[in-house]
Amino acid sequence: MNLRILPLSALAFLSMNASAEKIDIESFKYQGPFSLNLPVMVDSVDVNSKKFDPSSLLATPLSLASADKGRLCDGGLVLKSDSHALHLLNFTIDNERYVTASLKVDGLKNHEVYLDGKKLDSDQLRLTPATHSITIKCLTDSASADSVKIALESERPELMKINSGSQRRYTLNDVMTGRRFSSASLSPSGKYLLRIYYTTHEGGANTFSNEVSAANGGAVLAKRLEALKWMPKSDLLYFTRYKNDKLELVTLNPANGQEEVIASELPTSYFTISPTEDFMIYMKTQEGPKEKSADLYEIVHPEDRQPGWRNRGTLMKMDFATGLSTPLTFGNRNIGLCGISDDGSKLLYTVSESRLEKRPTTLSSLYLLNLADNSTRCLVDKEGFFGGATLSPDGSKVALIGSPEAYGAIGKNLPEGRTPSMYDNQLYILDVATTDITPLTRDFNPSVENVIWNRADGCIYFAAEDRDRRSLFRVNPANGKIDDLKANEEYVASFAVASSAPALVYVGQGASNSDRLYSLNTKNLRQELIEDISAERLDGIRLGECKPWTYLTSRGDSICGRYILPPDFDPSRKYPMIVNYYGGCSPTSRTFEGRYPHHVYAANGYVVLVINPSGSAGFGQEFASRHVNTAGEGVAEDIIEGVKQFTAANPWVDASKIGCIGASYGGFMTQYLQTRTDIFAAAISHAGISDHTSYWGEGYWGYSYSEVSMANSYPWSHSDLYVKQSPLYNADKIHTPILFLHGDADTNVPFGESIQMYTALKLLGRETAFVAVKDANHQVTDFNKRKQWQETIFAWFAKYLQDDDSWWESLYPKKTLD
Repeated sequence: MNLRILPLSALAFLSMNASAEKIDIESFKYQGPFSLNLPVMVDSVDVNSKKFDPSSLLATPLSLASADKGRLCDGGLVLKSDSHALHLLNFTIDNERYVTASLKVDGLKNHEVYLDGKKLDSDQLRLTPATHSITIKCLTDSASADSVKIALESERPELMKINSGSQRRYTLNDVMTGRRFSSASLSPSGKYLLRIYYTTHEGGANTFSNEVSAANGGAVLAKRLEALKWMPKSDLLYFTRYKNDKLELVTLNPANGQEEVIASELPTSYFTISPTEDFMIYMKTQEGPKEKSADLYEIVHPEDRQPGWRNRGTLMKMDFATGLSTPLTFGNRNIGLCGISDDGSKLLYTVSESRLEKRPTTLSSLYLLNLADNSTRCLVDKEGFFGGATLSPDGSKVALIGSPEAYGAIGKNLPEGRTPSMYDNQLYILDVATTDITPLTRDFNPSVENVIWNRADGCIYFAAEDRDRRSLFRVNPANGKIDDLKANEEYVASFAVASSAPALVYVGQGASNSDRLYSLNTKNLRQELIEDISAERLDGIRLGECKPWTYLTSRGDSICGRYILPPDFDPSRKYPMIVNYYGGCSPTSRTFEGRYPHHVYAANGYVVLVINPSGSAGFGQEFASRHVNTAGEGVAEDIIEGVKQFTAANPWVDASKIGCIGASYGGFMTQYLQTRTDIFAAAISHAGISDHTSYWGEGYWGYSYSEVSMANSYPWSHSDLYVKQSPLYNADKIHTPILFLHGDADTNVPFGESIQMYTALKLLGRETAFVAVKDANHQVTDFNKRKQWQETIFAWFAKYLQDDDSWWESLYPKKTLD
């Protein structure tokens, strides 16, 4: 078999004909020839009475995965073979903007074209912003001597670079697929490490794997598909499985792989095993009363719209030795388990009840139950600002979470008359003997989350919203001293401690990296990297630079933000910019992959500016309290001032091409901003609130969230907040083109919030569009719907910020209906 390649040039280059619409591909990777023999003719025709056609050999399976690893060929190429053979030709296209093109292949009689590994039905290429791989699979025979010529034809050839380099752009597909950590945990002694991974595949299917190794990583001792967890005291794992239609609890020894059934006929797979490992606590659900009619139903409470609200749970104890399950509680109020003491003698639980007539509308009481005789003590009675509880290992104290108003406002650190944010979580200690409560974080700015009381050293470990980061801390409850554990990542997604060893593991990521797993010695605070999934996920990808940015507002506040540059940033260019914010009670954290993946926007040719305006938790009580009873006022001014200052300071931002985007409260903020400024050329509101009054009454959490944002203010008492601050009642001030996105099954912010604002702008003759996501709730979680949703966002911004409506028209072509 002979293959002749004409003389090659040293470098890839791009040439265009006189029309400036054609790009000749003069550099590509070649693999082959892959020799094929004709099949033995057992019969003259196949089962469908068709004669054999040698051209059908093109369908012979051949992996395309390594097509870009072939040898580089520059210049013309002649394919000649002694018999039938397959060949692979590959080149890449790098485009930061949406573009369409036609692929022209001359000299190959029998070929197929693949775009990013997917076979095309035509020669038309729809190239979303990315680095695309084009592979041509062709078939030759001894009679052919094909001189190959490949070209692209496009109306916008200047938007494409051919064979631009070894690294590619970061894309939405990178965000939505691939392997990540679900969690990581240590065995009680700290000897073993359990890593749980999940992998999202194209199309949205998820697969999970559980791997057990030594604490520092290394060789895998066990790999299982079952969901594994550590026993509380011994270095054994446990899982549940069905056998003969009965659910059993099984332990697994990671040292030798030995399994042991410790309980059978479990009533449920959701339970908490006692630290003594001889019983478990679970919740038995009692279904609430049903309506007599299938067509009419009474709503007895605002929460009664939520499925399952009428159901109530009873705490049950199951003894492993006897299999006996006994009820621990009884009643019609909601019950929650908070913890079990180390000796298995005490159980901490909450009882919740509703009180609609006064803020707060939900009250929680905390009880300590003696399991020997089922006697109880009330430790906290009817607390409305309760956020959670954790029992100390010895059962003598309780770590409480609550807002600054909790427990008689002993944790409040605000001027008189200011209302704290209920999302600003404080940490308290309750003494069981006296029920005295002491605040631990009154003067500590981060907002507390995920509390673990460690029996090894008696300290309380917790993660906390720390400005736009999520950091790791510990506090000594004896003296109230708080230590910053100085995690190596900007955002700690999860952590776990070894209950009887000075060891901790955590998973984190940053604004420019994906998941990494670390160990932390809690004695000397030394940290070690165990596994870097980010390196695997970002291999071969070029990212733009991410830089911190803070600015001083006219009110004298230092506002925290960051910006991301395009990967091929050129300071001599003018770039359009996208501004992202939440504007509500939580910061826009330094996570790499999320609802709005900033690096994907940057890869599409935008500067991305992220702003955390006043009102967010994690910056201190005073800062967080600005969310309360402002309905966006002040927050909007922070954003507007930030955008103006950033644009003035950076001449490579095109001030006439700035877009903004937010979801939920951020969607409200998008709408509200357009009533206050004209600095934006395009805006996107996903599931945004347009009328505080209708949201207050209709959303599943409308009135309860208003306890946070509109404390002690109601539509009938404070129309200045509910009406005058609602975008709907200021619609005539809006001149920015706004795209409304909303799931039509949204129970948090009802679908009508976008409908009514869209209708108002249409009646006013303003530029707007509305795209509904079928059967989606507050977030778009379905894989394929999310892809289309995100492309809709990209296309809207391309239309108004890049002056190119081709992407939008390809998704939503004009319809002549009126």
